[in-house]
Amino acid sequence: MTGVGGTGVVTIGALLGMAAHLEQKGCTVLDMTGLAQKGGAVYSHVRIARRPDEIHAVRIAAGGARLLLGCDLVVSASQDALSKLQLGQSRAIVNSHETITGDFTRNPDLGFPSRALQRSIAAAAGEDKVEFLNATDLATGLLGDAIASNLFMLGFAYQRGLVPLSAEAIERAIALNGVAVDFNQDAFRWGRRTAIDPALVRARAMPPDAVPPSHRLSETLDQIISRRIAFLTDYQDAAYAARYAARVGRVREAEVACLPGETRLTQAVARSLFKLMAYKDEYEVARLYTDTDFLKRVADQFEGSYTLNFHLAPPTLGDPDPETGHLRKRSFGPWMLPVFRVLARLRRLRGTPFDVFGRSDERKLERRLIGEYDALLDEILGILSSANHEVAIELASLPLEIRGFGRVKEANLAHVKAQQEVLLDRFRSAQLHAAAAE
Repeated sequence: MTGVGGTGVVTIGALLGMAAHLEQKGCTVLDMTGLAQKGGAVYSHVRIARRPDEIHAVRIAAGGARLLLGCDLVVSASQDALSKLQLGQSRAIVNSHETITGDFTRNPDLGFPSRALQRSIAAAAGEDKVEFLNATDLATGLLGDAIASNLFMLGFAYQRGLVPLSAEAIERAIALNGVAVDFNQDAFRWGRRTAIDPALVRARAMPPDAVPPSHRLSETLDQIISRRIAFLTDYQDAAYAARYAARVGRVREAEVACLPGETRLTQAVARSLFKLMAYKDEYEVARLYTDTDFLKRVADQFEGSYTLNFHLAPPTLGDPDPETGHLRKRSFGPWMLPVFRVLARLRRLRGTPFDVFGRSDERKLERRLIGEYDALLDEILGILSSANHEVAIELASLPLEIRGFGRVKEANLAHVKAQQEVLLDRFRSAQLHAAAAE
């Protein structure tokens, strides 16, 4: 078995060991957690035999695994795990959920190589010997907690006939463990049901109305634009949203006139202009906490009595860290919710002389970036042609790279400005060469 430390992989091995003991079978469990027991790679070697004297080694040798029960995709595709598989003989049941690694903190554009990882596992075991299922999403949807995913995976593998133990013994081992017995037995049973009727389980775990509209991805350009118009109306007001709609509409008309059927430039502008116009200031933070479904989602996640604390770094109250210069966050209690509600109602003061938060350097910069982007779009539309269309898309997409807040944002902005100068030269040159060729 493979997984991530802290998610219950070691517990699964212990349960299998107890289940084997209850059936008077032979079993050994070797857990290899390395240096990082929490959040690190975990490999659990489990051997089950009819009698204890049939087991002559604890560790599974290269090519010796009958089953790879992969509770984490990344660890399952590691060389240590793949070396235990034998092509055409080993089976692999792997959780396809994408658990992002710590590298994303250093690379915001990091992509998760799901397909490459799945191909590696399939190549080691054989295409017809591998099954992938998103156990994390299914278990969370059914039972409300991702921690159920590993037992869910065990149930799935059991129903496929790949675990040489009885269901009764496994459920009895869960009961003897004495921790969240009903919850864990339900996870095991739901995994079994998924192997029999995956469509039914998927419909139960992830009904269409379970995902709020705000969490669904737009599928067409019209959806991209209309959703952002609605958001900006709530963010500020209808006039602010109309300003966005008008600008995107002019870009769309120009792109259609230049290259009929093309929409990539319009999509880039729709996303980038929205990002610049919907900057997250104090009013927006307050609105997101109080005018959205945030409080409902918290209530759905936790039971009983709990207290909300907000970790904030207000520019007027925060103290800078002497080493980094970043504002240090402070903890504020639930009394901040009424304050947030007041601030949310005051959002229409944004950008006016009465905007007390708009006088900071960061807020002035955010408003200036909107104006600079408008000027850039004027230049793009002024000489847009088939010759410079691709470069225009790159230019229009640059604001999407201005991430973060404070000094982080300033550093990203400096990088983007340097890119913009290079792309502008290419954009203008492409048009000049095209005109000369005519």
